[in-house]
Amino acid sequence: CCYFFLGMYPQSEKILDSAPASRLKTRLLFHLAHKLGDEKKLMEHHQQLQDVIEDQLSLASIHYLRSHYQEAIDIYKRILLDNSGILFPKQFPLKKRVSQDDIQLLSVLRSLKEYLALNVYVALCYYKLDYYDVSQEVLAVYLQKYPDSAIAINLKACNHFRLYNGKAAETEIKTLMDQSSSSFSFGHDLIRHNIVVFRGGTAALQVLPPLVDVIPEARLNLVIYHLKQEEYKEAFLLVKDLEPSVPQEYILKGVVNVAIGQESGSREHIK
Repeated sequence: CCYFFLGMYPQSEKILDSAPASRLKTRLLFHLAHKLGDEKKLMEHHQQLQDVIEDQLSLASIHYLRSHYQEAIDIYKRILLDNSGILFPKQFPLKKRVSQDDIQLLSVLRSLKEYLALNVYVALCYYKLDYYDVSQEVLAVYLQKYPDSAIAINLKACNHFRLYNGKAAETEIKTLMDQSSSSFSFGHDLIRHNIVVFRGGTAALQVLPPLVDVIPEARLNLVIYHLKQEEYKEAFLLVKDLEPSVPQEYILKGVVNVAIGQESGSREHIK
């Protein structure tokens, strides 16, 4: 687990070879398969997961990492169904507007005393689905209990950025920085990255390059910075080996290739 947390995935996998079989080992191998891009092993370990909270939360996190946000929300709702005593359907398709089932989920989250971190997980999913106001409402429940959480405050700031503007978002982040808590130290790189975004790219070249392989959004935001500066070759180097998996990545890679094609007269890039 320590090797995995440090990003030393081959070392983690090697140690697991001699570890006894357990549900924890299965979950760790499941996540290692995702990190190492081994789809065959990913599906193999997926089939070994059981219908217990730890395994289901592990599955939900993989769904989130693979941009399957609705699937992750469905798992969180099933966990709430099993632990809240409140009955609602097991399938919850998101419409263009938040459904009655989603409103009921908010009610459950407000009253839940166990699994409080589910508020953050659900809020992250709603944020990724562009339901910023719903994300904010869910997040508020967790922040009442843990007001100095770096992850929660950062997400609140991101919601403010989407709902209002960069200045409102930076005000939230400043609250976290002023606390100087261990929680802030944990999220230091994430905070520095988001301050660059909130300030419209200020200090991007100083902050973002070291974070490209640490924070997924750092690469995309650095590409945006280079595009704004008309530095198309630098932007292309960042996306040429990128395999898009979400709309933003497809759009950015397309825009960069068009820019390179127009600048160099290359029809191949424009295609």
